[in-house]
Amino acid sequence: MTDKEMERCSSAVTLSDMEIFVFPELMYSLVLANIMSPRIWRWREEPWFQGVEKMNPYKRMLRLRQFIMDNYVFNLDLETWGLTSQKEQLARFEKFMPIEQITSSNALFGYQGDEYYFDIDIRTHFGLDKYDAETIPYWKTETVEAMDAFRHRPGFETGAGECVSLAALYAAALFVICRIPLKDIYMMATPLHSQSFVDVRDGILINNRRLVTKSMWFNGTQISGQARRALENEQVTIVSHATGWIHFLYEEATIAKERFQYFSDRLHNYLKTELTPDVLGHFLRQNSACRRCFVIRWPVRGAQRYLLLTEAFDFESDSAFKVTGNTRAKLMDSIPVEHFAASYLPSKAVLNDVEDFVAEQSIDLDKPEDRAALQRVIGDNCVSAVKMVQELVDFCHTQPRLPDISRVKFDTSEPPVELRGDMSREQVVEHLQTLRASNVTVDMAFYTYRDFVTTAPEPFLKAAMERNPVCVEESATLSVEALLAQLASWPDESIYDGSVRLAQPDELWTFKRGDGLEKALTAACILKKRGLYDHLRIVMNNAQAELYHDSELLCSFASAKASCLSEWQLF
Repeated sequence: MTDKEMERCSSAVTLSDMEIFVFPELMYSLVLANIMSPRIWRWREEPWFQGVEKMNPYKRMLRLRQFIMDNYVFNLDLETWGLTSQKEQLARFEKFMPIEQITSSNALFGYQGDEYYFDIDIRTHFGLDKYDAETIPYWKTETVEAMDAFRHRPGFETGAGECVSLAALYAAALFVICRIPLKDIYMMATPLHSQSFVDVRDGILINNRRLVTKSMWFNGTQISGQARRALENEQVTIVSHATGWIHFLYEEATIAKERFQYFSDRLHNYLKTELTPDVLGHFLRQNSACRRCFVIRWPVRGAQRYLLLTEAFDFESDSAFKVTGNTRAKLMDSIPVEHFAASYLPSKAVLNDVEDFVAEQSIDLDKPEDRAALQRVIGDNCVSAVKMVQELVDFCHTQPRLPDISRVKFDTSEPPVELRGDMSREQVVEHLQTLRASNVTVDMAFYTYRDFVTTAPEPFLKAAMERNPVCVEESATLSVEALLAQLASWPDESIYDGSVRLAQPDELWTFKRGDGLEKALTAACILKKRGLYDHLRIVMNNAQAELYHDSELLCSFASAKASCLSEWQLF
């Protein structure tokens, strides 16, 4: 392998956020590894999914959403996969991408994100404030097996994963469980988040565990506000699809140009809505500064009275009824009369009047004359009407910062991944095998899948020896004898099914279980970092994984994964 091939193949094993940023093909490799996994295919046997094929696509997705909500939580902490340093990682990647590009667009190397993250201080938010600025988390993206294994960690009752893990899990399950064609699923990464867009109905955005429909995008709730943040404020760094990928920094892309253009059109349509009285109300629900400028007029005992809009939304938060929509009357009638006033300050605008104007005039926010007319109705008594209307335009017409195709050369020489919904898992794996020689993403998927029958072992071993800080750090106080005894005491079960797939040392250490071969490899990783041994090798002998220093046998563990190797010379 060339240095780049070795770095990419080993990155396909560890799948840190920064590795995916440098090698964008790996994002979809994880999707394909999950599609090959027997774990998700076993979901078809769950009673929860019985009869799902008879539902329409959106109802299938709702059924899947509830399953994922019940069985996985979002997890992003420093303890799971440990810490590394900016210097070490920049040294790895500067051969493939200029350092200034990495530091200006990747959250781990100086990028700070939108003003929300400035406000909360991103390093404090992630718990990095207790370390020097050079220290960064080793955030690794989990396969479905690693996500499931969180059930073995204290404090977790379900599986877990970070945003890329959840996006890839959803994408795979949409195909396997919901029979959504891969061509309709698009993954997007920004410096601080990853999510997916599914071309069903008007479009559905998958944000961590939640589904966000177009109407939900504009409903002004806290959940939709969180979902909107990345696309409103950040550059989309990667779009990944069955036909390939595009990266905003790279001059070449492998996604089909017409497919990316179609996706762009559909996403822009999803992110744009007409201004209606309800949408105006949704905007004010989300925008606290503008909300303070309004009152609602309402009849109370035969007389017109006025209620601060801020108070109306406060009452809404504790009610089943809404300020917007056809339940306003029930909400207003439930509010005690003493909250209503006989008049209102001249600095306020009456929401009812603005709503009537919007409904009667059919305001088109794309037209300058319509925006100017709306500004006059709102007035400048509270805040600048120009500023308020511009924020309303931004709310109704989100402009995603997608990669600029004018600077990209589209190389579609790699065949797309075309899997059919009627394929069995075995047929899927067989078909992907036929694409490996001509499609890098598919080839990398087998490294992510940890298939030791059809992949070279060197990338896996490189990753194991170099990128597993947790087991090294947490075992630092153990003697060699105590270390080997602790490994032996843990259950002899790998988190990866079958006889040809292996966990990395930190996966074994984090979940406190593993096959004997994985235990021997973990011991080797720790002993290497301690600098105690010059030459380590692992030999498989009669279903025993034996770790040697030169000719000295250090430990032996029973293994059910004998087909993974005959001997590994580690260093």
